[in-house]
Amino acid sequence: LPSLTPTGRSRQTHDSPELRIVLIGGRELTGEPSNKSLSGNIILGQNVFDTSRRTAQSVAGQQEVHGRRVTVVDTPGWWWHYPLENTPKLDQIEIQNSVHLVSMCAPGPHVFLLVVPISKAFTEEDHKALVELLMPFGERVWRHCIVLFTWGDWLNDRLIEEHIAGEGKSLQWLVEKCGYRYHVLNCHGLGYHFPVKLLFQKIIDLITRNKEQCPQWFEIILRPNVLSNKPVLKV
Repeated sequence: LPSLTPTGRSRQTHDSPELRIVLIGGRELTGEPSNKSLSGNIILGQNVFDTSRRTAQSVAGQQEVHGRRVTVVDTPGWWWHYPLENTPKLDQIEIQNSVHLVSMCAPGPHVFLLVVPISKAFTEEDHKALVELLMPFGERVWRHCIVLFTWGDWLNDRLIEEHIAGEGKSLQWLVEKCGYRYHVLNCHGLGYHFPVKLLFQKIIDLITRNKEQCPQWFEIILRPNVLSNKPVLKV
């Protein structure tokens, strides 16, 4: 792991041309394209992730985008509008295997993008599932989260703020929990560069505001495994 000295953290956080992103979200039972995988492809500017089938296990993709080395980890999703317990057990284990997940973008992600399609309601069940999925990372993880609204064209002439206000308490809770950090992405395919540039700037602003490098809480994740003498994945 990189040095965790304050000087080292500051240098890596603010000057590094690298961005490490983890996508978290739900999936459909109907076989619709994965919002997470499609978002990952748009962010990377390449068809890296397979959108035609569900993401069965976490997979990482990496590209040079706007002068930065960008790593995106696509994770399995819970079933939209269902309790997490209804999601296949193997998917639950894969998402919550935080050591494995973080190791795919070592020394740890800069940001968790919580992918929420504008075309669907974010329900109380989704709220509960998301809280449970992020629980292994601890309460601190919310400081590193941005809500990524997909299918922005569904807004038509409405502002995203109007959508949030009209969607009910669960979505409002999520936006508030993420410090009112959110971004809207259209899913028309590759080549829409400006929204991705703006997203990168929001991520950089988040890193700067946190003033801490992700390995700090990466080690917090590892520590309980060490104390309990459980094997951990070396990175």
